[in-house]
Amino acid sequence: MKTTIAEVSKYVGQEVTIGAWLANKRSSGKIAFLQLRDGTGFIQGVVEKAQVSEGVFQAAKSITQESSLYVTGVVREDARSPFGYELSVTNIELIHMAVDYPITPKEHGVEFLMDHRHLWLRSKRQHAIMKIRNEVIRATYEFFNENGFVKVDPPILTGSAPEGTTELFHTKYFDEDAYLSQSGQLYMEAAAMALGKVFSFGPTFRAEKSKTRRHLIEFWMIEPEMAFYQFEDNLQVQEQYVSHIVQSVLKNCQLELKTLGRDTSKLENVKPPFARITYDEAIQLLHEKGFDDIQWGDDFGAPHETAIAESFDKPVFITHYPTTLKPFYMQPDPNRPEVVLCADLIAPEGYGEIIGGSERIHDYNLLKQRLEEHQLSLDAYKWYLELRQYGSVPHSGFGLGLERTIAWICGVEHVRETIPFPRLLNRLYP
Repeated sequence: MKTTIAEVSKYVGQEVTIGAWLANKRSSGKIAFLQLRDGTGFIQGVVEKAQVSEGVFQAAKSITQESSLYVTGVVREDARSPFGYELSVTNIELIHMAVDYPITPKEHGVEFLMDHRHLWLRSKRQHAIMKIRNEVIRATYEFFNENGFVKVDPPILTGSAPEGTTELFHTKYFDEDAYLSQSGQLYMEAAAMALGKVFSFGPTFRAEKSKTRRHLIEFWMIEPEMAFYQFEDNLQVQEQYVSHIVQSVLKNCQLELKTLGRDTSKLENVKPPFARITYDEAIQLLHEKGFDDIQWGDDFGAPHETAIAESFDKPVFITHYPTTLKPFYMQPDPNRPEVVLCADLIAPEGYGEIIGGSERIHDYNLLKQRLEEHQLSLDAYKWYLELRQYGSVPHSGFGLGLERTIAWICGVEHVRETIPFPRLLNRLYP
């Protein structure tokens, strides 16, 4: 019976065959323990000399790390195993013998591992992170589909920039300037005027040489936009969505979280409502904590976000930033136009901002004024202005950075571990 590691619980007491790779092994004179993986999970295969032929036992002792093989054995329950099962091996069929696999059980630096990312993915740690990434993606589609959103795919090459062009990768689209997208937001606004509630999920790019453990050059972003949703409505959707993906991971990825050594108690209380403080209150809080390097009108850096987050036991919204700090499309507070109706959602434990969102300007004249103040081409944004000419409504949206969110949920230090294949630039500028 051919099966996978993930399915062995169905065959307790029966003999099965699994196609696998050897992740690691240890042996004594009369027994060999094979750590096997097949992509669906990890299981230990036990080879007892007295129970198999001499050829099988010698194969078990000589096979090298990351060699591929078919392993036949009887499935046994094993309470000592994190997985709960092991395989009493009866036969081994070698497919390919690996030679000098570069990633050994010894400690390697992150740069070395990123240079071998195509192989590092095979490790138990990376397997766990990718499974959690997959669960976050699955739960994302579940949340938005169940709440009446329509998925719309914006272009990756764009002629306009939501937040200016200084951090965009420039290219030529035939004879015209084009950029790798930093956000699908503007297109999502157009889609929301047609479909009401929409979301996109795709790659975005930042041409920023930022050497921190929290930044990527290429990352994936989930961007909902909602017609007739104002500032408060927007915050409620955000906390519901983030809570949904966290609780889904807790429910469906316990083994993976255990593999990573994640303290799940820090995730269990991630449920609505989230705490909220204004930018003004955040500045005051930082001054009380001894930060004298920041004044009203300054943007927050990583140490500031971490200090703010430490005051709360789950994600916290920082709202009402100064207008000068935020992009042109954000709606000013009608009672205080020097700040905008926006919020950044800060994750606990030093992981920083995972969501940026706002109510969008829906008045044609005000949006045109903002474009002119930011010295952006009215011709390039003509289509965007037209959204305010033909049936404009209040609307809001946000963007969640997938990799930083996964890093927080997994409790891993480097955000680069959460993206399957970071580009070379991500290694040069971690």
